[in-house]
Amino acid sequence: MDLRTDYLGFELSNPVVCGAAPLGSNVDSIKNLEDAGVGAIVLPSLFEEEIQRAVSAHLAMEGVGEVSAEATSLFPEPAGYRLGPDGYLELVRKAKAAVNVPIIGSLNGATPGGWTDYAAKIEEAGADALELNLYFLATDASASAVDVENRGFEIVRAVREAVSIPVAVKLSPFYSSLANLAKRFEEEKMNGLVLFNRFYQADIDITELEVKPSLRLSTEYELLLRLRWLAVLSGQTGMSLAATGGAHTATDVVKAVMAGAHCVQMVSALLIHGPSHIKRVLEALNFWMEEHEYESIRQMQGSMNLARTPNPEAYSRANYVKILDSWEE
Repeated sequence: MDLRTDYLGFELSNPVVCGAAPLGSNVDSIKNLEDAGVGAIVLPSLFEEEIQRAVSAHLAMEGVGEVSAEATSLFPEPAGYRLGPDGYLELVRKAKAAVNVPIIGSLNGATPGGWTDYAAKIEEAGADALELNLYFLATDASASAVDVENRGFEIVRAVREAVSIPVAVKLSPFYSSLANLAKRFEEEKMNGLVLFNRFYQADIDITELEVKPSLRLSTEYELLLRLRWLAVLSGQTGMSLAATGGAHTATDVVKAVMAGAHCVQMVSALLIHGPSHIKRVLEALNFWMEEHEYESIRQMQGSMNLARTPNPEAYSRANYVKILDSWEE
């Protein structure tokens, strides 16, 4: 079976990609991912907050650096931010030297600013492409939907102007007109979309009266939202499309590719089962394609999108009433 697929201008050996996750934070793990057969690797995100904090610390230390060496030790280390900007660039360099699969850097931010300059530094470090994660939750009632979108476009333009490598935008599903937004990103010369970001939900401790962050790995049910929008967008854009969130098995990969994905990012499944899970997924994918007489991933890609499915109503409002009417106690 021919598992090759095209993503962001690269020919990947197969559509299974390691999404931004701790598995990409060290060279040994990155090598294990390649050995297991991964198509590409998205490195963990470098956050806007990490960059801003590092810059602020540097400026502050410059202000006291000539007083005494001891004085500089008074500034706190950026605890909780893992590698930091300099360490991140070193990871990109080491990853590129260690493996042959495409290495995709990841920037995560919410506001326009100088942190986007690190896009160029990530390119200079050797990244093959960049994933720009627009992680922003609109909580200000005075900010309109247009304001939120324009903020994202300002960030995207700054990054696009800074680099020549392909750039994919990782989005949340919480936009009022996602298809129109995708069209506008294509006009901004974006090379791909990653659907979707998972907002981590806060929980409430009713005894301690505290709001606590809650981290839960994805489940297969989260894939359904991705399938809908992959199917909607697949026939309307020339950008590469990646699915992320809810893909755990070869069956999930098949569904996402049929809906229109060029690649499928796995994170939770790899955290649970380890990099070797990729090999099992690819073996199962080969078996399924042979059994169902598919010769290639490219033959399958987009075959069940909104433009090509024999039942386009299944993706639309028309199916809503049918689903409700089908319920039986």
